[in-house]
Amino acid sequence: MAPAQFYRRILDNLSDAVLLFDNALTLVYINQPGEMMFAWSARHVLGNRAQQVFFFSDQGMEEDMQRVLASDSTLTVRNVVLALPLHPMTVNVTMTPVSDGKTPMLLVEVQQVDRHLRISMEEQLIAQQNASKMLLRGLAHEIKNPLGGLRGAAQLLDQELPEQELREYTSIIIEESDRLQSLVDRMLAPNKPAHKSLINIHRVLERVRQLVQVEAPRVQLIRDYDPSMPAIYGDSDQLIQAILNIVRNAAQALGDRGKITIRSRIHRQVTIGLNRHPLVAKIDVIDDGPGIKPELLNQIFYPMVTGRAEGTGLGLSIAQSLISQHGGLVECESKPGETVFSIFLPLEKKHE
Repeated sequence: MAPAQFYRRILDNLSDAVLLFDNALTLVYINQPGEMMFAWSARHVLGNRAQQVFFFSDQGMEEDMQRVLASDSTLTVRNVVLALPLHPMTVNVTMTPVSDGKTPMLLVEVQQVDRHLRISMEEQLIAQQNASKMLLRGLAHEIKNPLGGLRGAAQLLDQELPEQELREYTSIIIEESDRLQSLVDRMLAPNKPAHKSLINIHRVLERVRQLVQVEAPRVQLIRDYDPSMPAIYGDSDQLIQAILNIVRNAAQALGDRGKITIRSRIHRQVTIGLNRHPLVAKIDVIDDGPGIKPELLNQIFYPMVTGRAEGTGLGLSIAQSLISQHGGLVECESKPGETVFSIFLPLEKKHE
C-alpha cells in the first residue's frame, strides 16, 4: 500500500473530522468522519471556503483561522456553534498551521461536543433502566407469592360462607388481588419476546395518531414525516404500544387543547449505549404543554414516577423497555411550552 493511501485510511478511521484548507481558506481535503458530520460528500464540498463549510455563527472564527494561518501557533476554540442546514451543532475546533514545503496550509480538527454529552446522558438512562428492572423483579417476586396465597384463601372462604352478603367481602378481596396482579404484570412488561419483521414506521405512527385523536379530539395532531425513511426491523405491536404511551402522555399533559407534532427523521452515526449505528430513525413527539418539572425530568423513566395525581407512572417506563428491546432509546427534553420525547431506533438488523 502506498504511504498516501495508508495515511488516508488512518484519517478516515478517526472519530473526529479533519479538514485541510489552503492559504485562501479553500477546502482541499476532508476525511470520511468530516463528510458524515457535515452531511456532505467530499465531491460537493471541496473547493468551498471555510464559511461555506462551517456556517460559523461567530464571524470572528474566520479571522482566527487567517491569524493562525499566518502564525506558527495552534489555536483551540471551544463550544463553537455551527449553524448547519440540517441541525445546529456544538463543536471544539483546533487549528494548526502546516506546510507542504511550498505553501502554508491550515489543518482543522473538529470534535463534536454535544454528541459526547448525549452519549453520557444515554449511559445514565440505560443504567436507570437496568436498575429499574432489577428492582421490579425482586419486588414482583415478593408481591406475587403472598398475593396468590391471599387470593386462594379468599376463594376457599367464599365457598364456605353461607350468606351472599358475606361473600361480597371475599369478592372484593379476589378483585383487588387480581388488580394488584395486573399492576405487577404491567410493571414487569414487556415479558413477551418481540416478533420482528420489516415494517413501515409511518404506519405505526399513523395508527398511534388515530388512536390518540379519538381519545383527545380537541388536541391538534400534526404529521411531519420524512418520506425517504426506509423500513425498520421491529415488532409493530410493541412499537405502537411504546409510541402510544408517549403520545398519550403528551395529550394528557395538554388537557383539553394544544398541539402535538409527530416528526420522523433519519440521523447518521448515532451512538446508543456501546453501539454506534450508521443510520437510525429518530421519532420526535413534541407538545406545547406546560412542560415537565425539572425535579422530575431525570426520573420520568422510573416506574411509579408521575407528575399527575391520576397517573400510574408506568407508561414511560414500559415505553423505554419496549424501545430497548429494539436496540433503541427514548430521551426527553422539556421546558415550558415545549416538551420533546425523542425515540431512536437503529435501521440495521444487528441489534436483534
